[in-house]
Amino acid sequence: MHPMLNIGVRAARAAGKILVKNFGVEVDLNVEVKSQNDFVTELDKAAESAIIRTIQKAYPDHSFLAEESGEVMGKDADHQWIIDPLDGTTNYLRGIPHFAISIAYSYKGQVQVAVVYDPLREELFTATKGAGAQLNGKRLRVKAQRDLNGALLATGFPFKRKDMTKEYLAVFAALFEHVGDMRRNGAAALDLAYVAAGRIDGFWEFSLKPWDIAAGQLIVREAGGLVADFAGGHSFMTSGHTVAGNPKVVQHLLTKARPHLPESLR
Repeated sequence: MHPMLNIGVRAARAAGKILVKNFGVEVDLNVEVKSQNDFVTELDKAAESAIIRTIQKAYPDHSFLAEESGEVMGKDADHQWIIDPLDGTTNYLRGIPHFAISIAYSYKGQVQVAVVYDPLREELFTATKGAGAQLNGKRLRVKAQRDLNGALLATGFPFKRKDMTKEYLAVFAALFEHVGDMRRNGAAALDLAYVAAGRIDGFWEFSLKPWDIAAGQLIVREAGGLVADFAGGHSFMTSGHTVAGNPKVVQHLLTKARPHLPESLR
């Protein structure tokens, strides 16, 4: 196992213990509102702290980009860990058992190692650049779906960007006409992992953050899939506008979506 992957898995499991222990427990989590419909709890922060502590024990000079802490520059800026300690906070708060920990290791701006961990189901999705993707040690491959006919897509509503509601609904309608069905699960990291596992044929969402995407996109690509922005390019890590699936599904999805996108996304 890649040494960074080993540390990433260890950190994810440490955070998972905290989240599972407190899931469904009637306690005051001191919920804070970061922005409209965007919440953070003490457990988000506790899980993130556990991840960072675990990594720093092994690599004290590394840098971090984490959802709750923001960017923390270490002595070595080339090595960065991109962390979402609780992807699916709203699900967690509501007692919906669908959330994950997402950890990616990046060297000089290129993600090398990825971990997406669902602690309730004990599902560990991992990838190392150039070495494939796995679920609990079993090799993953994206599903060989040829087009959108009968496809199952996943998406996320732009709840942080309600100014994009009109465009989002137009794209949704255009795609829904052609696919088998659509899912809105509430955890982008797991959506991407499910694409890699062949459970979902494709995924699309607007305005995600780097910590939502970093680990999942490598897992998809190492499972033989493609991740792109809505122009078919590679700016998804900065723009947040993300499409994923096997190459054929991504091509068909982009073709149907583009006529309904604002110029800025094309």
